[in-house]
Amino acid sequence: MKVLIFGITGFAGSHLAEYILDNIEEAEVYGTIRWRSNRRNVTAFESKIKLYDCELRDFKSVCEVIEAVKPKYIFHLAGHSFVPASWNSPNDTLINNILGELNIFEAVRKISPDCRILISCSSEEYGIVYEEELPIREENPLRPLSPHGVSKAAQDLLGFQYFHSYGLDIVRTRAFNHTGPRQSEVFATSNFAKQIAEIEAGLRIPVVYVGNLDSRRDFIDVRDVVYGYWLALQKGKAGDVYQICTGNAYTIRQILNTLMNLSPIGKSVEIKVDPSRIRPSDVPVLLGSYKKFYRVTGWEPKIAIEKTITDLLNHWRRVTNNSKPQLQTHEPADFVVNSPL
Repeated sequence: MKVLIFGITGFAGSHLAEYILDNIEEAEVYGTIRWRSNRRNVTAFESKIKLYDCELRDFKSVCEVIEAVKPKYIFHLAGHSFVPASWNSPNDTLINNILGELNIFEAVRKISPDCRILISCSSEEYGIVYEEELPIREENPLRPLSPHGVSKAAQDLLGFQYFHSYGLDIVRTRAFNHTGPRQSEVFATSNFAKQIAEIEAGLRIPVVYVGNLDSRRDFIDVRDVVYGYWLALQKGKAGDVYQICTGNAYTIRQILNTLMNLSPIGKSVEIKVDPSRIRPSDVPVLLGSYKKFYRVTGWEPKIAIEKTITDLLNHWRRVTNNSKPQLQTHEPADFVVNSPL
């Protein structure tokens, strides 16, 4: 059974590959990379997978990979995932996310029409959600508030259209805010953990820079998410959409406090708002229901938020100990990190 993961070196992609290698004996795992892809996330198991160079915006490149692999399953986890960056480069976000998925669908339609495809969409599609609509269900209106959210809604609807127009075997998922080990430092929870780890190591002044801490998010462990992705392709109905979430919401402040309580230096650290981390518009709350997904697959979240946050902090402690950056005495970092996720 051949499994092709677009975006295998990324956060969720690497965890999905690891889950399949550890649990699905008959699976052969293939993945796509670009010349500049950082392979750090797959180093531990790179010898067990086969990687292909592929530029998703290039239809010929996508066709060559699908022709070479002839996969039974495709997981599309590639593209732009960082919401704040979409404000700075909306054109790039829309082109990469929409055109990349379109090329996958067209290549499958041309070469391997029996392949089953999972597309990973996002709770950011919902955007404005009213209190009386909580918890969010799959039929909730989509009112995205960022170029990223718009691009994910377009991917979602494109999957719906290709199923109905061409009969492609596409399952859609909307994962809520997932975090955990290996998450990029540009995301709020991971960035907080990185800052704390560097302060512990004496590599940063004892100040944690933050953005908006009041928004509420349904945080879920990435390892629960990728298990959900696998089940979605095993049991999900083609053309349908499923939410992957926990049914619990936490403010960004609660997540930060959890991280601080896990650190011996937590009570001595100053929290300072960095205006550059505030978004032009923000989604106040994203809280979902996974009842539909549970009815179809039996999936439930298993990893407690405390373990997720602990593992995330320990990940950054290991990274920090393995690198030797200089003491940072300047105020906000050179890159922009908006909070919340």
